[in-house]
Amino acid sequence: MTLTHPTNAAHDFVDRAPAHEEHWVDPVTGAHGYLVVHTLVCGIATGGTRMRAGCTRDEVADLARGMATKTAAFGLPVGGAKGGVDFDPKDPRAFGVLTRFFEQMRPWLDGHWVTAEDLGVTQQLIDEAFEEIGLSQSFHAAITRSPDPSATLERVHAGLGVMTDGLPLGDIIGGYGVAQACLGVAEGFGWPVTETEVTIQGIGTMGGGAAWYLQEAGAKVTAVADARGTLFDPAGLDVHALLELRDVYGEVDRSQVPAGVQQLDRDAILGITADIFVPAAVSYAIREDNVEGVAARVVVEAANAASTWAAEDALVARGVAVVPDFIANTGAAAWAWWLLQGQVGTDPEDSFRRLSTEMRSKVAVLAEHWLTERIPMRQTAFNLASTNLRLLEGAQIVIP
Repeated sequence: MTLTHPTNAAHDFVDRAPAHEEHWVDPVTGAHGYLVVHTLVCGIATGGTRMRAGCTRDEVADLARGMATKTAAFGLPVGGAKGGVDFDPKDPRAFGVLTRFFEQMRPWLDGHWVTAEDLGVTQQLIDEAFEEIGLSQSFHAAITRSPDPSATLERVHAGLGVMTDGLPLGDIIGGYGVAQACLGVAEGFGWPVTETEVTIQGIGTMGGGAAWYLQEAGAKVTAVADARGTLFDPAGLDVHALLELRDVYGEVDRSQVPAGVQQLDRDAILGITADIFVPAAVSYAIREDNVEGVAARVVVEAANAASTWAAEDALVARGVAVVPDFIANTGAAAWAWWLLQGQVGTDPEDSFRRLSTEMRSKVAVLAEHWLTERIPMRQTAFNLASTNLRLLEGAQIVIP
């Protein structure tokens, strides 16, 4: 994937060679695993670990670059990395593969790489794998930099254990951030929230959380899609009820879907007219071969690398604004780092308030430059990230 017209700010991330790479082959299954550390800031990088059949080195490198851009855009004193394993997460051998991958990457997990959940891998699985290899928690590399690691670990565990709306805060904060990005778009474009229509591809942790909080805010979610197809109601779906019908893989039980909800094919989600389309499932969901079918006025990228840049160029040329992934879906990463640094604690309202303020203020800047000067949102976001990166590279990490 290449940027058609890279800006000077984009060069800080796009053309920079990764700081480090690892390629691993599982001796038991033959599965391939990759670690790409794009940037190190204060000697440390953060980024999730994903598992899916077909995961490639280039995909992991793209995601690591995206993670580096996210941390810089939000002013976090940490670089960006990503782990990826080419293996089916539904295979009963998957946990063993993940554990052996982490064992091989232990020198990085010990001192330089903070990881977390991603596609195909839950935080619970990561924590179980860390326990298996004798590490305390997936934030281990950062926690050990604290003057009192035991106290920091206790504080982090307390934050991660916070429950809200019946779920761990860490499971839903990313989706909440995406919802705030969408609400920021509505605010920036002058759309009443109650009249703003949103369609969402993917209703797992990220997409489902976004759908939940958008409905809570009064927006109209008219369509959602999972691996089985698209569910559509132009009057607005009952998101809360649909999410209750999901199985462990984030797929809705079709036998219990209300009769008034249209059941369409999976790709139909792209062509449904909406104010905002949120791709929250796989990478490269919007490509050159399907971009002309996108019927929304704005795309908010909840999935990592949700669009190829050539497809994004085509959207921008049509007047469709795109809030890039490294802004829209950074809520979970930013929250985790705020938690590590003691900037948020066990009151979920503090976390929601902090993330809402940070996300909406960034989207407001992107929207202003788009509406007044037609500067693509990605370009404005790259400028923000580049400025922050230059400041961060001389910073010192503080973990209380």
